[in-house]
Amino acid sequence: MSEYKIHDEYSLAEAADMLGEKAMELGMIPSFVVRHFPDSRQYYIPNENESEALTPEEAYMKLKKLVESAQAKT
Repeated sequence: MSEYKIHDEYSLAEAADMLGEKAMELGMIPSFVVRHFPDSRQYYIPNENESEALTPEEAYMKLKKLVESAQAKT
């Protein structure tokens, strides 16, 4: 997996967006929602029981783990 260059909160959020798209392509998640606010973003990654708002940092770490585990299986 290519490494993401993270400089600030904006680039972290962009990396989380790309990881979300990659996780969907790999079939690891059915969907994800990003709520954009003037100063931040909230991520929702649905599962069977709940879908709580994640910060860009939390979403990045969760999605990175999902994508890396899927790529390790191939």
